[in-house]
Amino acid sequence: MNQIYSAIPLAQTIVESCVISGIEHVVISPGSRNAPLTIGFSNHPKVKTYSIVDERCAAFFALGIAQQTQKPTAVVCTSGSALLNYYPAVSEAFYSDIPLVVISADRPAYLIDIGDGQTIRQENAMEKHMLYSACLRSDENQPESAIQNYNEIELAKALRISLQQQGPVHINAPFQEPLYGKTETLSISMQNSFSFAQPEIKAFQLENLIEDWNAAEKRMIVVGVNYPNTIDQSFLDFFAEDEATLVFTEATSNIHHPKFFSSIDGIIAPIETQEDANELFEALQPDILLTFGGMIVSKKIKSFLRKFSPKAHYHIDSKKAYDTFFCLKEHIKAEPNPVFEQLVPKLNTKSTTYFETWNALHIKQIERRKAYVEEIPFTDFWVFNAIIEAFPENEHLQFGNSSTIRYANLFDLAPSNPAFCNRGTSGIDGSTSTAIGASTIHQHPTTFVTGDLSFFYDSNALWNNYVPKDFKIIIINNSGGGIFRILPGEKEKEYYQTYFETTHDLNASHLAKMYNWGYTSANDKSSSLEALKSLFSTQHDKPQILEIFTPRTLNDQVLLDYFKFID
Repeated sequence: MNQIYSAIPLAQTIVESCVISGIEHVVISPGSRNAPLTIGFSNHPKVKTYSIVDERCAAFFALGIAQQTQKPTAVVCTSGSALLNYYPAVSEAFYSDIPLVVISADRPAYLIDIGDGQTIRQENAMEKHMLYSACLRSDENQPESAIQNYNEIELAKALRISLQQQGPVHINAPFQEPLYGKTETLSISMQNSFSFAQPEIKAFQLENLIEDWNAAEKRMIVVGVNYPNTIDQSFLDFFAEDEATLVFTEATSNIHHPKFFSSIDGIIAPIETQEDANELFEALQPDILLTFGGMIVSKKIKSFLRKFSPKAHYHIDSKKAYDTFFCLKEHIKAEPNPVFEQLVPKLNTKSTTYFETWNALHIKQIERRKAYVEEIPFTDFWVFNAIIEAFPENEHLQFGNSSTIRYANLFDLAPSNPAFCNRGTSGIDGSTSTAIGASTIHQHPTTFVTGDLSFFYDSNALWNNYVPKDFKIIIINNSGGGIFRILPGEKEKEYYQTYFETTHDLNASHLAKMYNWGYTSANDKSSSLEALKSLFSTQHDKPQILEIFTPRTLNDQVLLDYFKFID
């Protein structure tokens, strides 16, 4: 059977450029103006296409695919307001370094701002959060060859940037009617290539880092969001065995070692209430800080390192370095492994009490956490401990934002459970859609753990025909935005409950029924344990939702008391 193409050369050029650049997944939202792209992508043998109606969900779904493949994934929409619904996912991709390719169909320029429906000013509409915006042409008044050459160059540049710099790009494509013409013959011949070079590591930066590291008595490494299995274990072992080095990780760091500190707040929070807090923080204060990976969740370590700054902060990343702690000295623009390969042989180790002192507190914190869980009532804290203990091996984990990922960081995830969360902008929107998109890619099952507000906010994510049968959602429903109860405020005032907590009496049972998902609920310790056991031990014939209802007004106090208890 012959391949079908759109009859419009511009659509052919976009589709072929995407295929040449390695795009294998394209998420399409229905519309008329994007019909030429829909025809081209959905009939291409090298492209897997998905149809998702809600553009906001579609973009986050595509982001989840790109998050897992680390390759550009495209989203295609019609003209008008459809494009703007991509913006939340675009901003997440921008700050999380995820290669999302936004392709928006548009009307020709002469039809903009004349009163036609579904027209807005689409060119450069999201440029503040795009690595590149390509505004393609379909001007019939110019020579066809000139238009073709211009479009090819713009497409090659946009797609190369998305792949090389790992981030979002926008391709805006104006289409003239008729839109639905098809052909079995490709009428274009692509001329532009997509090669690019890797950045070189600057020798003087490594020399500075080596000098500062070897002179330091107290060394600290903090790892942000990191894709699993990307850092050579021998480098991690080297840092773990240095008595002068502390390595702090989070759930989304996806690196593990028995000597790494995986609960940052468990170390820092107990110090904050001590009479000699300043002395203890000075003892913890590093001489040098080395960071790699993306965003860091813990507010406490940000506050600590901003006040008790290291003499020098070095960040390793091939793209960017944020001055998160206000003391950045060098941005080593490369991937961590090539840097460590040159760096580690030249670093010394020192015999100090820095690791020993803080590791003793770390071990105490783990023991006290176990004791605390045994004595607390049924609350969010108890539920998160039960959930994390219930995860089977090789389960891929996705976490919602706000309190969900913060609770997860209080516990220890197994190395066999890769963990992900949209920490670029840290918004609650799109977390479910991202998790579902991610679940379509890898072979192991996925569990998404989320709060109630985040789940209901993105409930259109369930309107999706691609959810694997082994996909699971665990909703911790505390009847509102529980994280606001740990912040200062008059928590029992009506305005506080309405505008901050946004209290509600909703549950997910009817949504599960509408979308034909399995549904189970729990509201105490015994029913939660039983439901978790069934969730992970039973082979299900459709996706599952487990909704655990916790007491809204008790959760915050149990959490705050935990940091006093582990002191």
